Amino acid sequence: MDRSRELASETGRRIAVQVARYRPDRESEPTFQEYEIPLRKDWAVLDGLNHIKDELDGTLSYRWSCRMGICGSCGMTVNGEPKLACATFLTEYAPGPVRVEPLRNFPVVRDLVVDIGDFMQKLSVVQPWIIREDEEPPDGEYLQTPEELADYKQFSMCINCMLCYSACPIYGLNEHFLGPAAIALAQRYNLDSRDEGAADRMEALSSQTGVWDCTYVGECSVACPKGVDPAGAIQRYKLTAATETIKSFLMPRGRR
Repeated sequence: MDRSRELASETGRRIAVQVARYRPDRESEPTFQEYEIPLRKDWAVLDGLNHIKDELDGTLSYRWSCRMGICGSCGMTVNGEPKLACATFLTEYAPGPVRVEPLRNFPVVRDLVVDIGDFMQKLSVVQPWIIREDEEPPDGEYLQTPEELADYKQFSMCINCMLCYSACPIYGLNEHFLGPAAIALAQRYNLDSRDEGAADRMEALSSQTGVWDCTYVGECSVACPKGVDPAGAIQRYKLTAATETIKSFLMPRGRR
């Protein structure tokens, strides 16, 4: 079917989108507002929200940037599940309605915008950057084998969309839990052959609010749009933490 026929076949198709609205200067608690928008084959939920903002209600607030599933800023709850609005298509929910809410487990600033300050603070705690004892740069590159790259590459795919935090029941109950993405990113650097900062991250990761808080529900990995598998990263570090603890007990007292 050519594009003109495809557009003609879509004429008249509509879908209802129920959007969570919360304007703290006007409302004491969130409410829902329903909009009827065109249902087009190539429209993601983000396209529908942009249509609402551009054509129906300019007061609607939400975050977005790249529209390509790279920046992670358009994370929202769509029909009860954490999703990237740019990678979730309206046709998946036809005939509707589609309910769009802010990510769960985060304070709501306005409408679909959540406060990400706690997440950003947790990122800094795990120091997600390469740490070297010798800060002088090498004469050339830090070389890696394909096998060394493969060891951490999966965890490097995280885009900080926070869908895993929204899906995590532990973070929902305990705001002090470091959370899936922060731990997965710590593992990304712990497993990097160029990094020498694993010992610096151990205290935070091995604490009660680190990996041991995780009960391995696994919803974080289900929600991840990039296949990072933060649940796997957490379980892998549990083995590392347990091994290091055993080593410290077995080490002669004078060498501890």
